[in-house]
Amino acid sequence: METSEKKVSAAQELAKCAIFVVLMTVAAYIKIPFWPVPLSFQTVICVLAGLLLGWKYGALSMLCYLMLGLVGVPVFTKGGGYWYVMELTFGYILGFVAAAATAGAIAHRNNMPSFRRMIFASLAAMFADYLFGTIYFCCIWRFYMHASGVWAALWTYNILYIFKDIVLCVLAALLAKKLLPIVNKNFRAD
Repeated sequence: METSEKKVSAAQELAKCAIFVVLMTVAAYIKIPFWPVPLSFQTVICVLAGLLLGWKYGALSMLCYLMLGLVGVPVFTKGGGYWYVMELTFGYILGFVAAAATAGAIAHRNNMPSFRRMIFASLAAMFADYLFGTIYFCCIWRFYMHASGVWAALWTYNILYIFKDIVLCVLAALLAKKLLPIVNKNFRAD
């Protein structure tokens, strides 16, 4: 009987992962035109995946999203395919895995996380995503594109978006606090 319950529970968690893959794909295509990179709502979906699914399944959902895009399924903002690794912003997509894991690990430290803990988890997740994105960006900018002016480029591609992402992280924490009892009636840590 216990094995059957574990299988049902695992199937439910994987179904939730699939829902977040779909949400990430939809968020990639809902763009607000902005210079130089359009604004998307993928950060909030990524953070929500970690906050609602926990570190393991949150990261798994983002890893599935990443792998689907790399094999050619058009889930990224500019489509999909292995060539995407040469995009300046691909590091942020890599960072989604770390961000979801970070949000889930911090938020799920106790049985029912407080709103304050969820905000902290969201901001830490944003930092993880920016860390991956910034390092990758600098490497592609300098070594692949052989361009100079890394600091100006970082300002253009990073700093302009931080404030939007901070607001979205607070929104993600607020949504997660309201949705967590609904998504997981019996909240459990991974």
